[in-house]
Amino acid sequence: MKKEKNSFSDIELDRIIEMAWEDRTTFDAIQIQFNLSETAVKALMKKELKFSSYKLWRKRVEDCKTKHASKRIQGIDRFKCSRQRSISNNKISKR
Repeated sequence: MKKEKNSFSDIELDRIIEMAWEDRTTFDAIQIQFNLSETAVKALMKKELKFSSYKLWRKRVEDCKTKHASKRIQGIDRFKCSRQRSISNNKISKR
């Protein structure tokens, strides 16, 4: 079951956008935490960002080897930033 954009609070929406901008946070991590596929994240970013910012983000995502789990170097299995626990109270970050 996927959430529609309207069902996210402003804090959740801000966190999704922040996670999408972070190089180390994979789309898989966003899927686990917010149940949004890569396609849904891209659509959300397109709606929420200015078009020029969206184009910069898409170029960055396409060139970033750490954004897709399949392109990552083996041994990197974390996807949390140092602020994630205090921002989202994400249970995954407490492992």
